[in-house]
Amino acid sequence: MRRAHSIHEMKKYLERRVEDKDLVPPVIARLRELDYLDDARYALNYARQHAQLRRQGRFRIARELRGRGVPDRHIEAALEAVFAETDESASARTRLKRRLSRVRGKLDQRKIASLYRSLLRAGFSSDIIRAELRGITHGDLPELPEVPDDI
Repeated sequence: MRRAHSIHEMKKYLERRVEDKDLVPPVIARLRELDYLDDARYALNYARQHAQLRRQGRFRIARELRGRGVPDRHIEAALEAVFAETDESASARTRLKRRLSRVRGKLDQRKIASLYRSLLRAGFSSDIIRAELRGITHGDLPELPEVPDDI
């Protein structure tokens, strides 16, 4: 395999490839027994890579892991472990500085809203985004609408 897979992903992959669907559960059980498939380890590695290398926030990582079929208990444990050692504000600040390096002209309300939306899509909470934007604009931040964190 080129990358790790969750149990759900492997199950779907095998079901597409075999003619006899009854063979899939024993194969999955054997892969789990040999410790080739482990959702907890998969979630931890995925969260660590996306938080530290891709500088993504907690909410995006959780959303993507849910989309890959990882159970919530593994997602929560992985996020707690990863964000205990990773500063989410620093990741947001790094993404923000990279985006600001490409902004031309004066930083008006439209550009600030665009930065806000891009950080929101990256999975950061609105509190962290507002704090980092206030730091960049030195407190001259217009009031942005409240966005629920569970998007």
